[in-house]
Amino acid sequence: MAASAKSFLADAGYGEQELDANSALMELDKGLRSGKLGEQCEAVVRFPRLFQKYPFPILINSAFLKLADVFRVGNNFLRLCVLKVTQQSEKHLEKILNVDEFVKRVFSVIHSNDPVARAITLRMLGSMASIIPERKNAHHSIRQSLDSHDNVEVEAAIFAAANFSAQSKDFAVGICNKISEMIQGLATPVDLKLKLIPILQHMHHDASLASSSRQLLQQLVTSYPSTKMVIVTLHTFTLLAASSLVDIPKQIQLLLQYLKNDPRKAVKRLAIQDLKLLANKTPHTWSRENIQALCESALNTPYDSLKMGMLSVLSTLSGTIAIKQYFSSAPGAAATTARSFDLVKLAQECCYHNNRGIAAHGVRILTNISASCQEKDLLPLEQDAVFGLEALLVLCSQDDSPGAQATLKITLTCMVKLVKCRPHLSQSVVESLLAQLHSAQDNARILMCHCLAAIAMQLPVLADGILGDLMDLYKLIGQSATDKKQELLVSLATVIFVSSQKALSTEIKTVIKQQLENASNGWTAYRIARQASRMGNHDMARELYQSLLTQVASEHFYFWLNSLKEFSYAEQCLTGLQEDNYSSALSCIAEALKSYHKGIASLTAASTPLNPLSFQCGFVKLRIDLLQAFSQLICTCNSLKTSPPPAIATTIAMTSGNDLQRCGRISNQMKHSMEEFRNLATRYGDLYQSSFDADSATLRNVELQQQSCLLISHAIEALILDPESASFQEYSSNGTAHVESEYERRMMSVFNHVLEEVESLNRKYAPVSYLHTACLCNAVIALLKVPLSFQRYFFQKLQSTSIKLALSPSPRNPAEPIAVQNNQQLALKVEGVVQHGSKPGLFRKIQSVCLNVSSVLQSKSGQDYKIPIDNMTNEMEQRVEPHNDYFSTQFLLNFVILGTHNITVESSVIDSNGIVWKTGPKTTIFVKSLEDPYSQQVRLQQQQGQPPSQQQQQRTAYSRF
Repeated sequence: MAASAKSFLADAGYGEQELDANSALMELDKGLRSGKLGEQCEAVVRFPRLFQKYPFPILINSAFLKLADVFRVGNNFLRLCVLKVTQQSEKHLEKILNVDEFVKRVFSVIHSNDPVARAITLRMLGSMASIIPERKNAHHSIRQSLDSHDNVEVEAAIFAAANFSAQSKDFAVGICNKISEMIQGLATPVDLKLKLIPILQHMHHDASLASSSRQLLQQLVTSYPSTKMVIVTLHTFTLLAASSLVDIPKQIQLLLQYLKNDPRKAVKRLAIQDLKLLANKTPHTWSRENIQALCESALNTPYDSLKMGMLSVLSTLSGTIAIKQYFSSAPGAAATTARSFDLVKLAQECCYHNNRGIAAHGVRILTNISASCQEKDLLPLEQDAVFGLEALLVLCSQDDSPGAQATLKITLTCMVKLVKCRPHLSQSVVESLLAQLHSAQDNARILMCHCLAAIAMQLPVLADGILGDLMDLYKLIGQSATDKKQELLVSLATVIFVSSQKALSTEIKTVIKQQLENASNGWTAYRIARQASRMGNHDMARELYQSLLTQVASEHFYFWLNSLKEFSYAEQCLTGLQEDNYSSALSCIAEALKSYHKGIASLTAASTPLNPLSFQCGFVKLRIDLLQAFSQLICTCNSLKTSPPPAIATTIAMTSGNDLQRCGRISNQMKHSMEEFRNLATRYGDLYQSSFDADSATLRNVELQQQSCLLISHAIEALILDPESASFQEYSSNGTAHVESEYERRMMSVFNHVLEEVESLNRKYAPVSYLHTACLCNAVIALLKVPLSFQRYFFQKLQSTSIKLALSPSPRNPAEPIAVQNNQQLALKVEGVVQHGSKPGLFRKIQSVCLNVSSVLQSKSGQDYKIPIDNMTNEMEQRVEPHNDYFSTQFLLNFVILGTHNITVESSVIDSNGIVWKTGPKTTIFVKSLEDPYSQQVRLQQQQGQPPSQQQQQRTAYSRF
């Protein structure tokens, strides 16, 4: 509740109007200068919103200096508000330009007689540790305050010491002995020791420091055996090991020792929690003995809560490389195999445990073992896993409690994973899901439908006989109109669309539409239509979009739905294509193009400045151009009949030395066609590169479109233009590649079929005959017969990333050029901020930003000297890594030629896999290069009659300079 209220206040902005950066800052400054404490506090707490809205250094620097002034002269409550603002805006601290001035104003309060003011200042310094890690006066103040007699001040000093230790090696080395003296000193109270110990987790800057801290913690664990002390010390021990890396195996052994030997449940729980942390961070450091020891502890413990914790660690490890190390028996060690089954024995024992959580971890371990270990003696585990999953499914699908739903999610995730790795188990898994679907609770039904759809997307396991059951259930659900029922209608419709891979029967369409009319709202109908578009059921989608057109509130939504209706109709036109019937194929493509052109006009009308629909427009325009290219190719193939090669074609070919001339005009047309398909493939590649925020299924869809263009261009080349040098090796498909959807499966089978046809023709017949043209036309028809899938990113953007650039110097008026003398270089500073939506880094994260600066001469003024080519343009590129979503860099640009130059700065993004994404933006400024006064003076003297030799001398000297 508190969190939602907080976010509401943050978003509301207290009813403030949209202002530019300076006006907003002045407005807040007015509040800071107010005589009333309430208004001052209100102004202070509104600063984080200002930073979020205008995240560039020039504003943030001014704002923080104003806040530092308030901190210096205000009362303790105002100081506390400034401290909270600083902690909230931690990622903006490095944008403060006048760090010295900022620190000076804050630091002046450390000399106050009021211990609370000193304590707030220490916390303020601790919060700023990232920008002032090596400030000796701050280090000294923290060290001094640790000896204070005021508890509030000491606690603040501990907070600051922890923050500085994390940032500064010098401080960590200097404070380590002081901290150890205080912890071991008899005068230090126990509660203070408990607060001091966690500072040691930051002592990982070098090996000797980490080693001495580890020894101290080892002494503490043995010297102070009280529960609280052991818990804090062990946890600090773990965090230190996780940061310094070298001591992780020792730490795992220590934790397992405490787990086995310490009788206190609190200590055991802490050991389990830390083992889970290490299992997530470094699973490769777990030896077979470690896993064995954990299994033995889990088998021997009588407490369900502890057993569940240990199983949680084991289930985490079972999904990593550690499980393979566990099962790979060492040569010559016969006992290993027998011991290794302790994990399996534990998992089998837990599968049917009366505690749901334990059972879930048990089946998860069995699933992970079945998926990752391919040994024959583990094959019976598959059946155990399936039986365990089915038992949990029956148990959890009847229960509506949150715990049962969480367990059900784990169960269903394991089912999908098991079926993906072991396809032969799919039939039994799907049957058990369908059997439970009728009797399950609504929440469980929704999750089960998602699971069914996920399995059916990977493997065509849902037979037509199942459709009847699904339709009966659909009729039953449609009688109620609750939110859960609406969600269930969408999930069930998705399963129906996936299971009926061909066109939907009229009966199914009627039932779906009828239920939607009876009990659903427009949003449910739209979601079902969206799923139909994703699965390629365009006739169903078109009818649903049509029914929704009159139910929307704005014209943008109307145009959006209208465009979707037209696209669905266009794709529906292409389903009637038949092989060897080329004239009807041309008329179908023409009809589809007509609808696509209507749709793109409607889609353009639906776009707004805030939502420009750039991906959708790009995707549809490419689809239109692809259809036109297909149509043109069929016409070109037909031209062999309408305009065959002339009688003298062979003679022309011999005299020109170009063998292709024997085929007549079709050879040139095919050449143009091939270039067009290659150009389309390049454009699909550009669309792919500009879709940084798209999900993997959408990107794969774009990739398949690109591959279909490359396939046709390759077929043209191999059959007609260059049959001798055509190679089929690079295009042969690897049959083992895992396909994620039915659309991809069908496209891949078409690709393989076309390649086989082309290869067999290429060997048998010389070009160009009717067989060659028929093969190309049939390839086009085969590609178009696969219904296009409109993937998620077409409808929904789950991740949102944008970059905002600021250039300096920048003119007041964008059309005004910046004046630079031609004998000087312009230092162009480029700053940028990465802005995210609600789910940053959902699909991919930004590793670095690539900035490309280029300049072009627009208009020349002055005399036309001969200047080296290097000085004509500027072309530079730099890569910068954003820190806290901010980056900045500088470029030095030459403008030797007098005149107006156009500078373009373009940014692109490199993700964590090293792939470049052309996300933009592109910013342009103008620079006017002026002649420097000395050269101007020399030139005027020359014009007034100076000797030419001197003129030559001046010019050479200038060019050398």
